[in-house]
Amino acid sequence: MKGLMSGDVASYTSQRAISIPVYFESYGCSANRFDLEVMIGILENLGCRLVDNVESADVILVNTCGVKKPTEDRVLNRIKRLGLLNKPLIIAGCLPKINPSAIYQYAPNFAAMLDPYSVDRIDEAVKAALKGERNRVFFSEHPKVKILQPKIRLNRFVEIIQISEGCVGSCSFCCVRFARGRLFSYPKEAIVNRVRAAVHEGVREIWLSSQDNGAYGLDVGTNLADLLKECCNVDGDFWIRVGMMNPTHILKIIDPLVKIYKDEKIFKFIHVPVQSGDDEVLRLMNRKYSVEEFKRIISMFREEIPDITVSTDVICGFPGESEEAFDRTVKLMEEIKPDIINVSRFFPRPRTPAERLKQLPVHVVKERSRLLSEVSKRISYERNKKWVDWRGKILIDEKGKGDSWIGRNAFYKPIVVRSEEDVMGQYLHVRVVKAHPTFLEAEIIR
Repeated sequence: MKGLMSGDVASYTSQRAISIPVYFESYGCSANRFDLEVMIGILENLGCRLVDNVESADVILVNTCGVKKPTEDRVLNRIKRLGLLNKPLIIAGCLPKINPSAIYQYAPNFAAMLDPYSVDRIDEAVKAALKGERNRVFFSEHPKVKILQPKIRLNRFVEIIQISEGCVGSCSFCCVRFARGRLFSYPKEAIVNRVRAAVHEGVREIWLSSQDNGAYGLDVGTNLADLLKECCNVDGDFWIRVGMMNPTHILKIIDPLVKIYKDEKIFKFIHVPVQSGDDEVLRLMNRKYSVEEFKRIISMFREEIPDITVSTDVICGFPGESEEAFDRTVKLMEEIKPDIINVSRFFPRPRTPAERLKQLPVHVVKERSRLLSEVSKRISYERNKKWVDWRGKILIDEKGKGDSWIGRNAFYKPIVVRSEEDVMGQYLHVRVVKAHPTFLEAEIIR
């Protein structure tokens, strides 16, 4: 996400008279966006207003992501350009912990850096920046329960709730754990209270987010299925989107998890990253499951919820991935037929074990990514074609281009409709008329 979405500045600034103009750009996952909304909430209390033009800002905030090398490169080049404006530049997000030396190189005169544990210190960072201080580092040793902090919802119909910080894994390719640390699950009562408050304020869609939702509660004697059950008991008309869950932890709670997924308040959508269809590559990645276990998870969900939307992630060109191993990954995708396959090329990340392994030639990695992307597009299109002529209810949660609006049905399928009226946040009855690889088109039948 970059800058503000259309209309957000006007709706935000109308809430109160404020004085310090702040421009922001944000990159990365929904957990990062949650951190951004917390920082904005704190800045409102400090006396700031958001602007969508960097030229009119007194302070620039960049909420960074460094999970992949291409993303890191894009973010670093952006903060370099923003640094040339000679305005106080505050850099938050994961990159300050993943690759702080690169920040010093690309933006040597930055005002402040914050790590994900320190979003509650954004007010300190802004105050220091406005006093002319430079190269301040606001890092914290321990995570906070961020859902207790004030927060500004950028989409008034979508509430993002981070349910935990960090993870319990040690994947050999992952650098995010350096930024987010070990698992720290937030209290279940606090999460449910946040859901209840958001629904009371008119929210229609709840996103439960973290580095690995499947690990929720392992450190405090509870689990994701129990959390979802309590969230579903909240009164109101809303849907819950459950974020990414690693196979290792799903296996431990698979029966109660599938059961609660049948609740009408949960989107029939699962994001379960497999990363490779080869067990030896999974071992090199230090992923604690087998291909057969991944297949069993998908099979158990589909047995009970046949049309459930399945999303997975695959890394192409991991060190040690042979041609045969890559072929097994392609065959797995052909067999499972996920609705969404997020294909990534492997790039070594700083201080990870995979960085020290023998790397595959760049052209091999690129070609495998191209081939799997073609497979992904074909499978997604095949899956989406089955939805043509479907009739049902969707929730409009996003503005498209021109007179288009993007909604989601109970299976979290993105469905585009056209209306000259403002239908944001409304439930509409539609008929799907056309399928594309990444979305569906529908007509409003009300």
